[in-house]
Amino acid sequence: METKYMIIDGNRVEFTNEKTMLAVILKAGIILPTFCYYSDLSVYGACRMCVVEDQWGGILAACSTPPKHKAIINTNTPKLHKHRKMILELLLASHCRDCTICEKNGHCRLQMLAHRFGLTEVRFPNNNPQREIDTSSKSIVRDPGKCILCGDCVRMCSEIQNVGVIDFAHRGSRMEISTAFGKSIADTDCVNCGQCAAVCPTGAITVKNDQAEVWKALYDPHKRVIVQIAPAVRVAIGEEFGFEPGENLLGKTVAALRRLGFDQVYDTSLGADLTIMEEAQELMERLEEGEHPYPLFTSCCPAWVRYAETKHPELMPYLSTSKSPLEMFAAVLRAYYRELDKKEHKDTVSVAIMPCTAKKYEISREEFKHNGRQDVDYVLTTVELINMIKEIGILFDRIEGEACDMPFGLHSGAGEIFGTTGGVTEAAIRRVVADKSPKSLKDIEFMGFRGMEGVKLCEVEVNGRQLRIGVVSGLGNAEKLIERIESGEEHFDFVEVMACPGGCVSGAGQPFSRKREKRMRSEGLYKGDKAAQIKSCDANPLILDLYNDLLKNRTHELLHVHYPLAGPAEEE
Repeated sequence: METKYMIIDGNRVEFTNEKTMLAVILKAGIILPTFCYYSDLSVYGACRMCVVEDQWGGILAACSTPPKHKAIINTNTPKLHKHRKMILELLLASHCRDCTICEKNGHCRLQMLAHRFGLTEVRFPNNNPQREIDTSSKSIVRDPGKCILCGDCVRMCSEIQNVGVIDFAHRGSRMEISTAFGKSIADTDCVNCGQCAAVCPTGAITVKNDQAEVWKALYDPHKRVIVQIAPAVRVAIGEEFGFEPGENLLGKTVAALRRLGFDQVYDTSLGADLTIMEEAQELMERLEEGEHPYPLFTSCCPAWVRYAETKHPELMPYLSTSKSPLEMFAAVLRAYYRELDKKEHKDTVSVAIMPCTAKKYEISREEFKHNGRQDVDYVLTTVELINMIKEIGILFDRIEGEACDMPFGLHSGAGEIFGTTGGVTEAAIRRVVADKSPKSLKDIEFMGFRGMEGVKLCEVEVNGRQLRIGVVSGLGNAEKLIERIESGEEHFDFVEVMACPGGCVSGAGQPFSRKREKRMRSEGLYKGDKAAQIKSCDANPLILDLYNDLLKNRTHELLHVHYPLAGPAEEE
C-alpha cells in the first residue's frame, strides 16, 4: 500500500489517520494559530487563522480540510502573514483591551497571538457598543465586550454538555453570543459546569472569582478559617508551577494553604469515604426492595443534579439522597466547630478548594443551609488558589510538603479516586463486596470502571448478584444513556454521572487541559490510591469513630439531602 504524504513548506510529511491538514501540519512540527479549533468539538472554521496556501495560491482552512495525498502547501507566505495580522488587528479593534485587569491575563489566546505576531498598534477604532457584563450566575461571568465569536462556548454547551443555553444571535456586525431572549445566565437552564469558560480563548466567559472575600476572612483575627481540598486539585495544581500533570502535590498544597493563613487544612477524600458509606448502603437497600424503573443515580456532581432537575425531573426520585463529599464533610465540620466557636468566641469560616465551578452554585442552595447559613461559606477553584499562592510570592516548587490536620486526617484510597470518572463506582464496589482481600480489591480494578471513555458499561457480581452498572462523564453522554434507559433498551442497577468529560480532573476550575493532561491527572489519583494503606471507606477507623460519636443519631440530618421532586415518578 502506497504511503500517503503531503509536502509542507518543502518537506515531505507522511500521514495515516489524521483527519485534517491541521493535524498533519502539527506532525510536521508547526503550530498554526487557531481560535475556533478545539479537538473535542465539531469543526467550525470561522476564525480563518489556520489558513494555508496551496501550490496555486488558493487559501484553505487547515482545521476543516482533509489531508490530500501529494498535496503541496505552504504555512507561511507573505499573503498568509498579512492575512493573519489583519485578522488579529480587526479582532483587537472590537475587543476590550484592559488586559492587565482581565481574569484571563496571561492565559488569553488573543493576547498570546498578538504578542506572537508582534502587534504593537491597532489602526481601527472600536465601534462596538458597550454591553452589560452578566454577573448573575454563581459560577461564571459573561463579558460580551471580550467575545471574538469563535463559537467554542456554543459548541461545548450544545455538543458535549447537551445544555444549549447559549447560541449565536443576530447577523452581520450585530452578531453576538447570547442566551434565549437575552436572559441573564442565572435565569436559564445553565447547569454551572463552567465548561464554556474552560474553552473560551479570551475573557468573554470566566469563572466567578471569590478570592477577595476569602482574603478578607483570612485577615480577620476573630475568624477561624478552615479549608478542605478535593482529590482532583492535588494532581493539577502543579502544572502552573512547572510540575508534570498528575503529580500528587497534596503535601505542598497543604503547606501553601497554611502559609496563606488557613487555620486548619483537611482533605475532602474523607467526605468521599462518608459519601460511599451512605450511597453504597442506599444501593444495597434498593436491591433488596426489588425492581425499580430507574437505577440509583449518583448525586455528588452538582451540575448533573441541576441537569436532572431541568431536563429530567422524572429522575429526581432516583438520585441518591447522599450529599456530595464536599457537603457531607462541611456539615461534619460545622457540627464539630460549633461548640468550639462558643468556647473561644470565634466564627468558623468554611472554605473548599474544588476543581469544579458548579460547587460555587451548590453551596448556595437552600438544601445546604442550616439556620440560614451555608455549610460552606466559599468555594475557590484550583486556579483561584494558584493565583493566591502567586499573589503572596510562595515558591510552590520549593516548599516542603505537610500533612493534613487531625482529627480528620485519615482517608482511604477509594476516597481519593473520586476525582476521576469511574472512581465513585469503584469505591462503591469496594464497599459492598464481601471479600475485601488484597486480591479481591485488585481484581476490581479490571472490571471496566477505569479509563477516560465517556461511556463505560460494566457487569459486576456482588454477593451472588449480577449488577449492571453505567459510568458516564459529559452530560451529552448522560443524555444518550438516559434515552436508552427510558426506551427500555438498557437496564441498570447503578449509574455514575459526572458532568465534566473525564470527571473532576477535567473540571472548569482546573488549569486548562487537553486529553493528555486529563489522562495523566487520572493516573495520578490511581497512583495515590495504590500507595494508600486503607483501600476501602469502611476500613477507615476515623469513619467508624465518626459514626459512633459525632454522627450518632444524626446521620440523616448531616449526611443526606432531599431535593424538590417533580414529574410522574414522584408518585411511585
